Amino acid sequence: MNEKWAQVLERLKSFWNQFSKTQKWVLASTAAFLLLAVILLTSWLTRTQYEIAFQSLDSTDAAAIIQYLDGQGISYRLSGDGTSISVPSASVSRVKVDIGSQGLVQNGSIGFKELGDSSSSIGSTREEFNVKFRNALNGEVQQLLQGMQGVQRAKVLVNLPQETVFLNEADKERATASVVMTFKPGYRPKQQEIDSYFNLVKTAVPNLQVEDITITSTTAGELTPSGKSSGGAGGLAETQFDIKHQFESDLKRTIQQFLTPIVGPENMVISVVSTLNFDKKSTQSDSVVPLPNNDNKGIIISEQHTSENSTGTDAQAGGTAGVGQTAVPNYPGSSGTSTSTSEKQSDIVNYDVTRVKDLIDYAPYKVKDVSISVGVDSKFMTPERQAQIQQMLVTNVRTLLAESGETFTDQQLGQRVSVLSQTFDGAGNKSSGLTLSTYLLAGLGILAAALLGGGGYYIYRRRKAAQEAEAADMELPRVELPTIDMDNVSNESQIRKQLESLAKRKPDEFVNLLRTWLVDE
Repeated sequence: MNEKWAQVLERLKSFWNQFSKTQKWVLASTAAFLLLAVILLTSWLTRTQYEIAFQSLDSTDAAAIIQYLDGQGISYRLSGDGTSISVPSASVSRVKVDIGSQGLVQNGSIGFKELGDSSSSIGSTREEFNVKFRNALNGEVQQLLQGMQGVQRAKVLVNLPQETVFLNEADKERATASVVMTFKPGYRPKQQEIDSYFNLVKTAVPNLQVEDITITSTTAGELTPSGKSSGGAGGLAETQFDIKHQFESDLKRTIQQFLTPIVGPENMVISVVSTLNFDKKSTQSDSVVPLPNNDNKGIIISEQHTSENSTGTDAQAGGTAGVGQTAVPNYPGSSGTSTSTSEKQSDIVNYDVTRVKDLIDYAPYKVKDVSISVGVDSKFMTPERQAQIQQMLVTNVRTLLAESGETFTDQQLGQRVSVLSQTFDGAGNKSSGLTLSTYLLAGLGILAAALLGGGGYYIYRRRKAAQEAEAADMELPRVELPTIDMDNVSNESQIRKQLESLAKRKPDEFVNLLRTWLVDE
């Protein structure tokens, strides 16, 4: 066995000694860098990736979660402030479900479930039960508020009045509630959500009125429900702000959809500023409209036709007036009879006209003024394209301001639109998920590969140069050398004379002869 090892070592030494010092240094450094790169890449690829599973934890909840993870043998990382816990990315979903089912995350509050679990078989005093009941009630309300969207943390303190039989309803104390809420960064609750907070606390606590609830935010100050004097104005302002923000976002998205196929989504910046008129206008009009094709008449609701005919006989005057003893002077006498006929008709028609009542509510807001600014990367901008984009935006502004009640000239519309051609800083806008260690490892790997390739190429070039030199020596043309008859020469003086004569007559052959002698020796 020792002889075999000795042979192996001898072969390795002979293999190593065949390289020069430069080749040995290149091979050693390349192997060292390659080994280091392999170690670093292996450690980076096989390390456990952690992901934040719980954050903004109370110290009590953090301790409960850590105890559960230790019992299950799950590795974890606790942040420096003790409010965040990270677990391996492969098991983060399962850990969230398990801990959520255990009810370990309570944000420092207890509920009625905890009150039942901690009850003693012997019992407790009335004062002790009241304290536990209030803590449980505070915890339940706190958990309800923390379940709302945008709420990061809440602290609730409910004061319940003492029950007594000696006070009437007017003299009894009323329950009160004080709430401190912390919203997530960047979240701003709307008035409807604020009202829901008050209603949630009101319905969760018995005998509690909205006016007895105080809710304060660490970022937005005191919150006010809509029922109070300042609530209506706050809700209206909040609604108007949302409408304005939504209008500007929709207009910005429309312009971006138009310019994306032209310059690309990463090569433009859009800014929209608008002023909206929130005056609401309602009009009512009453009009009477005739029926078509009815001679401007309405609908017949009643109709009555009456016709009367009559015939009679009358005595007519006759004889000589004032004749005779019994006659009346100047009065005509009767001389016979006559027949008369009469006819009477009446038509009564009642029409009902068509009455139209119009109630018109105009839009709750109108665009009073708008300004659009677009910045495009100069690499994708030409004077013709800039003019086309400018014209498109001016047309959009003209359409938006058509109902503003004012007339704008082309110059005024052009002042409300600006198109800028600017070189973008791509390094500040691009983001990468790779960390500094990733770049370092990648650089080391590339460097090791480059060194290994350079060393191999250097050795290859040295060997190739040596092979070419050997081939060149083998391919040298053979020169016929002059011969000297050594057998017929008796002394050295004759040999010297022949060499001198050869050197004078054929110097080139003489040099080749000397070179051949040197090689043979």
